[in-house]
Amino acid sequence: MRKGIHPEGYRMVAFKDMSNGDVFITRSTAPSKENLEYEGTTYPLVKLEISRTSHPYYTGKTKLVDTAGRIDKFKTKYAKFKK
Repeated sequence: MRKGIHPEGYRMVAFKDMSNGDVFITRSTAPSKENLEYEGTTYPLVKLEISRTSHPYYTGKTKLVDTAGRIDKFKTKYAKFKK
């Protein structure tokens, strides 16, 4: 393995999923300006929009897209331009 290509300064960091509030701790070099106290210890905080606990692929829950409603809305909006 080549030397000098991996980052230095790994530390324990709290990653928080903002969509469901799940927090997990792992080693990272990700920069952080905020801290989070978790189970009695203060960690640098990195906020995530989506993680393994909220992503549809991992949870098995998909979002229902109302395509029929959007099509009807489009047709009524542009019906006045019909010849």
